[in-house]
Amino acid sequence: MEKLTALKQYFGHSAFRPGQEAMVDALLSGQDAFGVMPTGAGKSVCYQLPALLLPGVTLVVSPLISLMKDQVTALEQAGLPAAFLNSSQTAAEQREVFWGLKAGAYKLLYVAPERLTADHFLAMIREVELSLIVVDEAHCVSQWGQDFRPGYLDIAGFIRSLGFRPPVGAFTATATEQVRQDIVRLLELQKPVEIITGFDRPNLFFEVRQPKNKDACLLELLEKRRDQSGIVYCSTRKNVERVQELLIHHGFAAARYHAGLSDAERHQSQEDFLYDRVRVMAATNAFGMGIDKSNVNYVIHYNMPRDLESYYQEAGRAGRDGSPADCILLYAPGDVSTARFMIENSQENEKLTPQEQKQITARDFRRLNQMVGYCRTGGCLRAYLLRYFGETAPEQCGNCGSCLGETVEEDITVPAQKILSCIVRAEKLLGYSLGRSSYIQILRGSEEKRLQEKGLDQLSTYGILQEPAARLQDYFAALEIQGYLQAQQEHSTISITPLARKVLFQSQPVRMRSRYIPEARLAAHKRQEFGPVDEALFQSLRSLRMAEARKAGVPAYAIFSDATLRAMTAAKPGTESEFLAIPGVGEAKLRRFGSLFLEEIRKHAKA
Repeated sequence: MEKLTALKQYFGHSAFRPGQEAMVDALLSGQDAFGVMPTGAGKSVCYQLPALLLPGVTLVVSPLISLMKDQVTALEQAGLPAAFLNSSQTAAEQREVFWGLKAGAYKLLYVAPERLTADHFLAMIREVELSLIVVDEAHCVSQWGQDFRPGYLDIAGFIRSLGFRPPVGAFTATATEQVRQDIVRLLELQKPVEIITGFDRPNLFFEVRQPKNKDACLLELLEKRRDQSGIVYCSTRKNVERVQELLIHHGFAAARYHAGLSDAERHQSQEDFLYDRVRVMAATNAFGMGIDKSNVNYVIHYNMPRDLESYYQEAGRAGRDGSPADCILLYAPGDVSTARFMIENSQENEKLTPQEQKQITARDFRRLNQMVGYCRTGGCLRAYLLRYFGETAPEQCGNCGSCLGETVEEDITVPAQKILSCIVRAEKLLGYSLGRSSYIQILRGSEEKRLQEKGLDQLSTYGILQEPAARLQDYFAALEIQGYLQAQQEHSTISITPLARKVLFQSQPVRMRSRYIPEARLAAHKRQEFGPVDEALFQSLRSLRMAEARKAGVPAYAIFSDATLRAMTAAKPGTESEFLAIPGVGEAKLRRFGSLFLEEIRKHAKA
C-alpha cells in the first residue's frame, strides 16, 4: 500500500503535516529518526503509518498505562490492529496478547520501559518479527529533562540484546539542546534523521491575567465554557483540593488529580475526564504527560508554573485536534515565592553528583526568572515563548492577550524609591540582604517580633509604604524585570543593582505596565477565529458522537475530533464520497459511522 493511500484510509488525512513525511520516509527506509514536534503536531502518525506498511510488529515504548490505552483505542477505531502489555492486565490477558502477536494479529505493541528488562518479555519478543522500535516521550531518558524516568536508560541495552537492530524512532514534544543531545547519545541512535518542526501552535490563544481575586476570575472564565472540556493546573495538592471544591460548589462537574491520591482514585478521575463524565480536571503537574484527549478546549493555570518548558507542555494539552483553544495563566506575585520554595526544597536526584545537583538548582532558578518574565512582559506572549525555544518570531502574532490587549502604564517612581531605599538601609544595618517578604514587612510596618529584635523597626523606611502586600509584590516584580533589583538565588535574597542608583539619586522615572483585553474585542476575535459555524448542527453531531462513544465504550474524541465535526458542519456532506473527504474520516470510520452522521446532517438540512 502506498503511504498517502494508507494515510487517508486509516487516519483520514489527504496530506502530511510539516515534518511527518520526512519522518515516515526515514523509518520506512530503515534509518533511525528523531522528531521534536509540539503536542498536536501529529507525531504519532510518524510511526503508526510506517508500522502499518512495514512487515511484522512495531514495538512502542511508552511511559504511561493511560497513554498506551488511549493510543490503542484510537488505533482500533481507525481499523489498525494494536495491543499493549502492562500491569493493568491479568496473566491470561497478557498471554492472549502474546498469542495474537505470534499469529500476526497486531501491527503495534505498546509497553512500558521497565518491561524491557523482564526475561519472559525478552523471550517472547525474540519470537516475533520486530520491524521497528519507537521511543515515545524520549526526553524521559535525560536526567536534565522535566520527566526523567530511570527505566528509559535500559532501552539501549534492550536493543543491543536482541541480536539484530531494527530502525529506532524517538519522539518528544519539547527538548532543549542539551536534552536532545542526551536522547541521541543514551538511546544510541545511529546517524538519525532529525526533524524539528517548530514550536508554534497557531490555534492556541495565550493570555496572562493578574486578577485581584483568582477564584472569582476562574469562575467567570469557566462559566463561559460550561459545555467545554478543560484542565485547571494548580501548583500544590492543597490548591487542587480547594479549586475542585470551589467548582463543585458552583455547579461544575469537576474531578481532581494529584500524587497524593491512590492509584484507583487517579485512574477514576482520569477516566471520568477522558470519557466526558466530568468537564473540568483540577490537577497538579502529575496530570500531564500522556493525556491524549483531543477535545480539551482550554487550559487554565491557577498558579504560575516553575518554568516555561512545563508551562508549554501543560498548555499544549489544549487544542490537540487543531481547533482553537485557550491557554490562560492567572498570575500573582505570590506564585513566585511558592515556586522558589519548591525549587529550594525539591528532592535531590541521587544519580547526580552534588555539583550536578547545584547546576540543576541554578538552572531551575534561571528558568523561573524566564517564567516570571513571560508573566510580566508587555510584548507578544507567543513571540516570548518561541524565542525561548530558539525560534525567530514576529513582534506581534495577533492571537494572544498582549497583542489584543491595551496597555495601562503607571508611574511608580515614588514607591520604587521607597523600596530601593529600604533595601539599602536594611543591608547597611544588618550587613546582609533579606528576602522580598521581609522587605515588604518593613515597608508596611509589620509588628513582627523578629523585625524589632533586629532593630529594623527603627529604620526611616519602616512603615513608609502602607499599601496591600500584593501591590508591593507587583512593585518588586516590576523592579526586578527592569533590572533595578536582582535575586540572589542561593539564599533567596534581593539586592539593588548599579542601575537602581539612577532611580535613587537622579530621579530616573520607573513605570509599571499591565495589559487587559476589552471583552468586546476578545469576543470579536473569537468569532473570527472559529469562523462561521452552524452551532445547532455542531451540537447535534456532538450529541450523536457521545451516544456512539458510549455504545462502543470509548472516549468521544476517539470517534471524531471536534475539528472533524466542525469540518462536517462547514461542508455538510450529502454522500459517502463527500463524507470521506472530510479531514479525520478514514474508511473504517466511514463504514461504522458514515450513514449515522450523514442522516443527522440531512435531518438538520430539512429542519
